[in-house]
Amino acid sequence: MLKKLEHPNLCAYLDIIRGKHERTIVVSEYHRKTLKQMKNLNVGQAIGIAKSVLDALSYLNSHRIVHRCLNPENIHIDYDGNIKLLNYGLYYMTGGGADVSFPIGSPKYPAPEVFLMSNSTLKVGQSGPKVDIWSLGMILVDILLGCCLWSELKLGQCLRKVLSLLHCDGSVFERLAREADKMDIYQGLDDVVKDFVNLCLTKNPRNRPTALQLIDHPLFLENYEKFNLNRDDASEDSFQCWRKNRLSERSLAELYCMWRLAGGDVPGEMKKQGLIRNKAPILSLPNLVLLEGTSFGQCRDQSMLLDLRLVALPMSSLVQRLNHLPVTAFYPLIEVKSDIIGGNEQSDAASLPLVIRERDTEYQFRRIVLYDSLLKGYPYKRPAVLKEAHKDIPPFFRGRLWSALLDVRGEIESKYISVDKETPTDTDRQIEVDIPRCHQYNELLSSCEGHHKFKRVLKTWVVSHPQYVYWQGLDSLCAPFLFLNFNEEARAYACLSAFVPKYLHNFFLKDNSAVIREYLAKFSHLIAFHDPVLANHLHDINFVPELFAIPWFLTMFSHVFPLHKIFHLWDKLLLGDASFPLYVGLAILQQLRDTLLPSGFNECILLFSDLPEVDIEKCVNTSIDLYCNTPRSITYRSHELPSKHRPPDFDANLEMSPLSVAQLHNEFSPRISGADLLQLLNSKATRPKLLIIDVRDHDLYKEEAIMCSINIPLGFIDFETEDYDSAIPSCPELSVLCNFKGKIIILAGDDPVETAKFCRLLVRRNFSHVCCLHNSIDALKGKGIIGPVLI
Repeated sequence: MLKKLEHPNLCAYLDIIRGKHERTIVVSEYHRKTLKQMKNLNVGQAIGIAKSVLDALSYLNSHRIVHRCLNPENIHIDYDGNIKLLNYGLYYMTGGGADVSFPIGSPKYPAPEVFLMSNSTLKVGQSGPKVDIWSLGMILVDILLGCCLWSELKLGQCLRKVLSLLHCDGSVFERLAREADKMDIYQGLDDVVKDFVNLCLTKNPRNRPTALQLIDHPLFLENYEKFNLNRDDASEDSFQCWRKNRLSERSLAELYCMWRLAGGDVPGEMKKQGLIRNKAPILSLPNLVLLEGTSFGQCRDQSMLLDLRLVALPMSSLVQRLNHLPVTAFYPLIEVKSDIIGGNEQSDAASLPLVIRERDTEYQFRRIVLYDSLLKGYPYKRPAVLKEAHKDIPPFFRGRLWSALLDVRGEIESKYISVDKETPTDTDRQIEVDIPRCHQYNELLSSCEGHHKFKRVLKTWVVSHPQYVYWQGLDSLCAPFLFLNFNEEARAYACLSAFVPKYLHNFFLKDNSAVIREYLAKFSHLIAFHDPVLANHLHDINFVPELFAIPWFLTMFSHVFPLHKIFHLWDKLLLGDASFPLYVGLAILQQLRDTLLPSGFNECILLFSDLPEVDIEKCVNTSIDLYCNTPRSITYRSHELPSKHRPPDFDANLEMSPLSVAQLHNEFSPRISGADLLQLLNSKATRPKLLIIDVRDHDLYKEEAIMCSINIPLGFIDFETEDYDSAIPSCPELSVLCNFKGKIIILAGDDPVETAKFCRLLVRRNFSHVCCLHNSIDALKGKGIIGPVLI
């Protein structure tokens, strides 16, 4: 939530790190000048401060955030004189102060009602936004009177002073001026200024105006001044040097990401400054513990207390690391019409493994700068995003890029808000059971807020898709999107809504048995097509995909792999079509092939109950190779989401048509469409990529057949023998068939049942890439490839 906030008068939050012993370190934007350091400010500057602070408070209030820590030390000033509030999220991140043992706020500036709250009644969000208005009033009193009130008082005395203001009969501002002996300054102020400060210091919080109301005060109708910082020569030189560096043009979030890649370590910097000190555990033990539990002699652990000291993270190492980059790395061309100009200069790391590229500072900087430009042009630049995503996706932009790959656009926020997430439904109980078991090793997803977001996104999907039901596994599908868009639930929901129909169309129907059975049948066909040895072994031991692959495909592997592997896998999966997950499943089996082949049924069950380590980069690369070398019709499914775009030369007779689940299970090898066969024949490859076997009777073959095909009639084959090597009589055609082993072998005939038997025989003989032609060869007439055979 806090990292999502963006406002010109707020110091942006960059990271919140939870370290050892629940120590929390907050990383945010930082400026060296604070309001506390500024002296002799005039009324115009005070008005400018008030306006900037009110703008920031109004923005925070719109997000239901109360500062509660507003004081001159938390009002920073950048080099351009802009006001920036710091530590505005402290009260929010501590649950309204209820999660910590220390108070939130300084003694002098909080409103009196803050001290009147009883600890026993303290609740999250109990302090309303109007407490910050009082703090602003007290800050303005210091500025306008030119002094620091109660600077010499002790803590108890300061608290009594604040509470005593509740008994003030007249103007609080006037009383404070009288106590500080500044009545001459007070009387010299314009009435509109006094009125504004008195409104801020209204004793009753019910009558105290809000930030939004005060913005319309007549005080701001007049001109007010910005700060003109009197910087010393050293800071001026440092500032100008940084402004000249091209890195200063990048966002703080990008710089922080690069800083960490360049070796930056926040806890390490804290240790260097002495803010984190290790203490031997024995020193934390008490000297004496009574039987009833009272302890004596135990030093109070200072790490449990609030420490608001600031440490500036040095940028020198990052600047030095990227200083040699050319101008083109900072301003890449994203649209060129010349191949010469368009040849982007590549980093040396471009050819390295993905894991190394993700840790390379220079390479990631180039990718982040490029993607930043492309995303600013989305959806117009979506084709360019797709092109670059085929190379890799930087972790910094993964959430936004996934939504671009899924073509998420439009008013997703309003659509998400409009869905009822509060009304109880029948699926609530199952969702509540599943969430605590889903990727709970991750700190974000295992947090209370993570569980709340999980439930909201899942309920929104269920409510907005009444045609589907909640199946176990949907939570695993949601997890990667929620993690990457933790502060943008609407985008997480939109990505999930776009992902399911593309890759899991109809998987979440109430009766999804036909969909899943068809999917698993095509998976079996794909195994037989690419790896007949493994397919034969799994078939012989009766180890069918229903026993291990349903969780794979129902969750797109997010149930079986940790998030860091899912990210790399889905980076490529989102670039493919609905069939790509089948190739991922096959790639996993091929990694486990050496273990599976000598294993029996029971050993395979044990193997998949605790899946061994899988090299995800190798798996992805293998999947892509398999996908690129497989005709598209091999993985055709009738339950796949229909494509919106048909080729201009579309011919229904040449395309696949739905088959029943029973037919798919009876056929061991896949079918190929006539369109894919024509495409293979038209290939410009120097060596033939396929062999076509016409299995019809010899007389029919002589009348007309596909050119370059061979004829092995079904009548010649002995399907009853158990000696598969002798099932096909020796003939010249058999020699040709053996020479084409490893190529695509397409069987064409009139009887699909008998043709499927021939396919099964070839697979039994460990022929790979075996398939049969869907429909008869009659569909290919008129395509210029059928004619009489001269023998």
